[in-house]
Amino acid sequence: MSNPCIVLVGMMGAGKSTVGKALAKHLSWEFVDTDHLIEQQTGVSIPTIFEIEGEAGFRRRESHVLTGLEGREGLVVATGGGIVLAEENRSTLKRVGSVVYLSASAAELYQRTRLDKNRPLLQGPNPRKKIEELLALRLPLYKSVADVVVETGRQPVSQLVSKICQAVGVEKARSPVGSK
Repeated sequence: MSNPCIVLVGMMGAGKSTVGKALAKHLSWEFVDTDHLIEQQTGVSIPTIFEIEGEAGFRRRESHVLTGLEGREGLVVATGGGIVLAEENRSTLKRVGSVVYLSASAAELYQRTRLDKNRPLLQGPNPRKKIEELLALRLPLYKSVADVVVETGRQPVSQLVSKICQAVGVEKARSPVGSK
């Protein structure tokens, strides 16, 4: 692997955080979630940022956080679902690491996110329709940045971790010889 980071992209509910944490643990790498970094830097939640600064303000913060990850090693990065919207982010993603698109159907995404009140873009009257619209808009962008596409479906997380490791050519870190 030419760049020692793995970046997960995909829609909200695709499993970026869940798979990312498991992948980082498997590889003994650090897990980073761009949304959590933004919350740490601002001291407020993503919905609060959307409320105060709007989506445009959030997207600026997202771009800044992503740029800050360039040159790092041994990271598994879970990104926000809309990070691919900005052209500058699409090129930055490639510089940060191998980009894996976690793909899921609109129906699966809706089932996984329908009870989550921490997703500002889904707080309207028809969240399922909103997911379908967002997916239609973002799908070509996800595919354009992806080095690898992994369908999440109903596979166990461990199976997804194995598929990603194989696809991007990384193996679990080995313990030094003689260590317990």
